Amino acid sequence: MQQRHQLVRGRVLHFLRDPGEQDAADSFQYWPDGALLISEGRIADAGPYAELKARTNEALLAGAEIFDYSGKLILPGMVDTHCHYPQSGVIASFGRQLLDWLNDYTFPAEAAFRDPEIASATAEYFLDRLLAHGTTTASVFSTVHRESVDAFMGSAQRRKLRMLTGKVMMDRNAPENLRDTVASAERDCVDLIARWHGKDRLRYSITPRFAPTSTAAQLTLAGELYASRPDLHVQSHLSENLDEIAWVKSLFPDCRDYLDVYAHHGLLGPRTIYGHCIHLSQAELALMSRSGTAAAFCPSSNLFLGSGFFNHAEAAGSDIRVGLATDVGGGTSFSMLQTMGEAYKVSQVHQRPLSPLRAWFLATLGGAQALYLDEFIGNFLPGKEADFIVLDAHASPELEFRLRNRDNLIETLFAMMILGDERCIHTTHILGERIHARMC
Repeated sequence: MQQRHQLVRGRVLHFLRDPGEQDAADSFQYWPDGALLISEGRIADAGPYAELKARTNEALLAGAEIFDYSGKLILPGMVDTHCHYPQSGVIASFGRQLLDWLNDYTFPAEAAFRDPEIASATAEYFLDRLLAHGTTTASVFSTVHRESVDAFMGSAQRRKLRMLTGKVMMDRNAPENLRDTVASAERDCVDLIARWHGKDRLRYSITPRFAPTSTAAQLTLAGELYASRPDLHVQSHLSENLDEIAWVKSLFPDCRDYLDVYAHHGLLGPRTIYGHCIHLSQAELALMSRSGTAAAFCPSSNLFLGSGFFNHAEAAGSDIRVGLATDVGGGTSFSMLQTMGEAYKVSQVHQRPLSPLRAWFLATLGGAQALYLDEFIGNFLPGKEADFIVLDAHASPELEFRLRNRDNLIETLFAMMILGDERCIHTTHILGERIHARMC
């Protein structure tokens, strides 16, 4: 059978490591007239167009599908490290504070996901919106219902996406129609892991919602499930809100702090990621670093709910893996471009402004590293899966005017993260194949 090849031409940018606060020149590669050679959905080669073409077999090139995006930016697909697909319908609900927001909007919305048709329709909508916004991989919360996981995984599998999700575990401090038990959580998780984990590009995440909604027995189960296989993931929430932190202390008085609750139950380590992580002590930062536990930076959600200001510079300086996240629906959009803009504003509060290069790193390779998926995605090194996006930096009148005669790389990246939206996403490719194209 003849192999499938694609040759993609454009302004190619990808990252090799964190640029840091000084924008290290060796942390990224940028080719103004660059190209990707893709073979069977994986990167075979990348570099300047003329050089790549010269070193590639002529017969292979003659049979390749050509995508000429000259003048447009080509980057790896963006990675959303923390979001809730069942909350798609409650974006833009009047904020209040975190715990009120959960009770008033989140829990009522999630109760409907026992119905497979509602779960399926929402999963289809959610994934279509992610792709339209240039997000190709995400760490996603489902609901307590196993039907919600089946719906999401099925929709992701049909699109050939690399995605993670898991059934929410929640056996206390939640409405009765959203509570499970230790026994039912174990039964459902074991079944869902067998059905979906490792199937095509899908992975399962053990998902206790957050410490207050799980008993110690259920958190112990979560830790045991995480330890049961070497490639399972864990996702939850940590230190988002001061009232939440006080509540955790009252529920787990023998633990030193919020993070110690998860540590006590074996829920720290590689492939674990916690959303928000705003109000962390130095001891918690050190423990996250030592254990390899990652943080999801959710700036739009944190601003919307008045939760606080994540200190990215401090977390990165503590050698913690950090990715960006929309947090849908506590966040305000599906857009990682807008999330980068909000992250910049939050960083200004700490007087450590997030540079454009570092922001785009966080949205691509940094997110892949935070999810421990960088062996598969995140940049254009040979062998990586060919998920990528094509960006039109002149997609709106505001961007066109702003970048007139100033269209260098750094100016372009920053303008898009401040002024950009889904109009900037010209095309989204999955495993080399075009899966979304902007409507003109």
